[in-house]
Amino acid sequence: MNRKGRPRNIAASVRARLTQRARDRQENVQLALIRYAIERLLYRLGLSSYRGEFILKGAMLFSLWAPTPYRSTGDLDLLGFGDPAPERIVSVFREICSLAAADDGVVFKPETIQAHAARLEEEYSGIRLTIDAEIAGARLPLQIDIGFGDIVTPGIQDIDYPSLLGMPLPHLRAYPPETVVAEKLQALVALGLLNSRMKDFFDLWAISETFAFAGSTLVHAIQATFERRATTIPLQMPAALTATFSSDSTKQAQWRGFLRRTAIALAPAPLPDLLHRIGDFVMPPLEALRAGATFNKNWRPGGPWKIAKKE
Repeated sequence: MNRKGRPRNIAASVRARLTQRARDRQENVQLALIRYAIERLLYRLGLSSYRGEFILKGAMLFSLWAPTPYRSTGDLDLLGFGDPAPERIVSVFREICSLAAADDGVVFKPETIQAHAARLEEEYSGIRLTIDAEIAGARLPLQIDIGFGDIVTPGIQDIDYPSLLGMPLPHLRAYPPETVVAEKLQALVALGLLNSRMKDFFDLWAISETFAFAGSTLVHAIQATFERRATTIPLQMPAALTATFSSDSTKQAQWRGFLRRTAIALAPAPLPDLLHRIGDFVMPPLEALRAGATFNKNWRPGGPWKIAKKE
C-alpha cells in the first residue's frame, strides 16, 4: 500500500478482486475479467468525443437493468452512427483506447485493433471489432459488434453504467427495453424455423418477466424496427413460437446447449412453455399492428396485458 491506502500495483489488485468475486459467485473468472475490461472501455468511450456516436445495446444492458445480469456475456454490442468504414472505426477506437483515464488496472493495446465487415445477425451486417486488453498479465480478447442504421424507439437513454469494483461509472447512451424487444422479435420472425439464436428466446422471456411496458410505445418500437429491416408483420403465430419449433429435437438440443454454456440468473421454463409465454407477450402488439388498431394496454412484469387505466 502507498501512503493514501491504495495498492501499489493496481492491476494486480483488480485482478485478485475480480477473481475472488467470480469465485464467490461461482462465475467464470476469465469472463469476469473480460466484462470488467469492457466496462472500462465503455468508461473511456463515455469520456471521448465519440460518446454520441455509439449506443449501448445487447446483453451488456442486463448489468444496467438488474443487480445480477439475466445471463452472462463476454461481447459488446453497439449501434453506431456516422461513417461505418472499418478503417475509420479502427482509428476511432485507437483514440478511445489511448485516452488518459483514472488507473483502473486495464491496459488496452491500440495496435491490436482490427475491424472488418461482418454478418452480425444472419441477414444484418455491420462491423466486428477486436481489441486485446490486459489486466496484470491476463490477456483479454475483446469483441465488439457495431450495427448501423437502426431506429431507437421511444428514444436513446442517457445512463451511468454500473461498475463491478466501484470504479468511476461509464456515462453512456443506451437502448431502451422497447427497442431490444423489437429487434429480437424481428430476428425471431425473419429467421423462422431456421432460428438458432437461443439467447434471443431467453432474453425476450427474461425481459417480459422483469419489465413493465406501455403497449402503444412497444407497438411503435416494433413497427419502426420491422419497417427499417423490411420485415412484414406476420399474419399468424411466428414459426419460431410454434409447437413445431419447440418439439424439434435439434431446437431442443440447441436450447439445452445454450443453458449449459450460459450462466443465467433467472431459471427459465421448459422450451415449449417459454415460447408460449413469449407468445402471450408479443402476439397482442403484433395483432394490433397487423390490424392497424390502437393498442391501449399495459404489460406488468410477467403479464398479462391489461387495458390501460385512464388518468
